Amino acid sequence: MEEVIALVLAAGKGTRMKSEKPKVVHEVLYKPMINHVVDELKALGVDEIIVVVGHEAKQVEDIVDGVTFVYQDQQLGTGHAVLQAKDVLADKEGMTLVLCGDAPLVRKETLKELINYHQENQNKATLMSADCDTSTHYGRVIKIDGQVKGIVEYKDLQDSQKDITEMNTSEYCFDNQALFAALAKVTNDNAQKEYYLTDVIGIMNEDNLKVDAYKIDDFNEVGGINDRVALAEATQILRDRINKEHLLNGVNIIDPQNTYIGRDVVIGIDTTIEPGCIIKGNTVIGNNCHIGPYCEFTNMEIKDNVEIKFSVLSDSIIECGVDIGPYSRLRTNCHIKENAHLGNFVEMKKAIFGKGSKASHLTYVGDAEVGEDVNFGCGTITSNYDGKNKSLTKIEDNVFIGCNTNLVAPVTVRRNAYIAAGSTITKEVEEDALAIARARQVNKEGYSKILKEIREQEYAKRNKKK
Repeated sequence: MEEVIALVLAAGKGTRMKSEKPKVVHEVLYKPMINHVVDELKALGVDEIIVVVGHEAKQVEDIVDGVTFVYQDQQLGTGHAVLQAKDVLADKEGMTLVLCGDAPLVRKETLKELINYHQENQNKATLMSADCDTSTHYGRVIKIDGQVKGIVEYKDLQDSQKDITEMNTSEYCFDNQALFAALAKVTNDNAQKEYYLTDVIGIMNEDNLKVDAYKIDDFNEVGGINDRVALAEATQILRDRINKEHLLNGVNIIDPQNTYIGRDVVIGIDTTIEPGCIIKGNTVIGNNCHIGPYCEFTNMEIKDNVEIKFSVLSDSIIECGVDIGPYSRLRTNCHIKENAHLGNFVEMKKAIFGKGSKASHLTYVGDAEVGEDVNFGCGTITSNYDGKNKSLTKIEDNVFIGCNTNLVAPVTVRRNAYIAAGSTITKEVEEDALAIARARQVNKEGYSKILKEIREQEYAKRNKKK
């Protein structure tokens, strides 16, 4: 196949979004619109991706990588936007896809079909089209004997054209040389004083070049987003599409209408997803897992046979057979090894947690390396921060940590050690040792009566002043 270059138009402000952000930065299903388009192009395997930016260009540049940026300082129409890539593209051979950065539901399969149709029919231009209701306010495709003669905007339709249902989606495939030759002839002789890409179609007809349309089945795939209502609708459409794919691939989603799974998420067979879950980023979930209700995962790697419920997890790895929750929190490069257990209100950050180890409730483990078969008693914390620096806590295999223990980092607890409940550990605990770091208990006979009298005297003193 000849070289394929993609040009994504992303310079607009998006006034109707009522936002200071550029339109294409707004998210559809937890991912910016522009990234949806660019990622599909990368998956398609095009040779080069060029993104035209303008309004608040830096915000777009910060979230998109692996592309070439060109700049449209003044938004003077779609034809003018494409012309900003002239220095990069004009001398190249091959095909150029022109796509909208605000049409995030486009699929790589559809773009592949457009390219194949363009090439097989030896077209110089192929516009993507779709059928719509006659009241839809999109430009209509005018055809004569299979040749696309032009595109007429809805407001300019003549009575004889108002029954045309084939609409222009503003997605195109061009012969690159023919595109820039035609663009050189486009003028801004119109009420808006803008250079329209659609004018290229008429110019190519004048030059007796073959122009065709490739009609797709799903209009929703190419609809542009102009306001937050359309943004919410696009999220629902994409959610339903993705959930259907997972269901057909062997994932058990209990309530698809209340489950939100991002476009880049991978889920194995026989895994169950309960209602209320949000799964996003580059998350991978293995086979035969049970994801209980109201979990939120971001950039997680979860292996087989894992159970998680009512928990928020990000940027971490969970090995096979792990049980987490309810109400656990993992963040920033945790690695939970096989058959470990994290229970109620357990938080971990930058922690390696060994095979078979347990933290059943009310525990914080941060900046730590924990060995195998370690037991954390309720209320244990690693005190990893001194107000300036983070330090490491290292706990070796088969350690038993009593309830309400503070491990003040940097500190090491050697294998088979025990730590008495209520201890504050500030220095190394040797192998097989019992560490006790608390004051000896003292019972003072009858002293509770004295304390009661002191409290009553103080109460009377305070109330007398009132």
